[in-house]
Amino acid sequence: MTEKHLSTQFDSELNGVSARVMEMGGLVEAQIRQAISALSQFSVQIAQQVIDVEPRVNAMEIEIDRELSTIIVRRQPTARDLRLLIAISKTTANLERVGDEAEKIARMARSIVESGAARALPSSELQVAAELASGLLRKALDAFARLDTAAAVAILKEDDLIDREFDGFVRKLITYMMEDPRTISVSLDLLFLAKALERIGDHAKNIAEFIIYIVKGADVRHTTIAQIESALQ
Repeated sequence: MTEKHLSTQFDSELNGVSARVMEMGGLVEAQIRQAISALSQFSVQIAQQVIDVEPRVNAMEIEIDRELSTIIVRRQPTARDLRLLIAISKTTANLERVGDEAEKIARMARSIVESGAARALPSSELQVAAELASGLLRKALDAFARLDTAAAVAILKEDDLIDREFDGFVRKLITYMMEDPRTISVSLDLLFLAKALERIGDHAKNIAEFIIYIVKGADVRHTTIAQIESALQ
């Protein structure tokens, strides 16, 4: 078998597993949207749909990792190819955790709706953060598919917007609770949901960091944006 033939097969296997990652990403994006929709529409049914999808997300992570292990054993990749496979594995782990966060939001939304507190809940306050988190994840997956380091840096910068949105939301909740102690219980539920959205943004940020690791071989976790931009020059 020629080296070119081996290379073609390897590329085909990489494309196949990458397509599975994008499929998984689309699934968890839908989970996020549905989880927030369950709250805004006061729908136990929509919340349950999110919860029901979670086992599928977990199964996809296991299947993709199994495919990656097979590729590594069969092809024994080196350098950038090995970094790519490692990053794909870490990306699927982050996507699985995004699914976990979406499931938490859905379970909390179901609990709030069933308790009868939903109508008094200012859930619209979470829409901006939800759209930012979902949009950031979508951008991260798109950048990952193209191995676009410039887009990855832009995502790292944009994650700060979600953090600021979360901080502002927490300040509002504190004000609500101080002005009316009867809102404490609902406000704590909202805080739980907002924190889950912030974590989704963090997972999108992690995926962006993996892109730089693949392309440049540099581990940019726990570094500043200035240091990352310097590493890319």
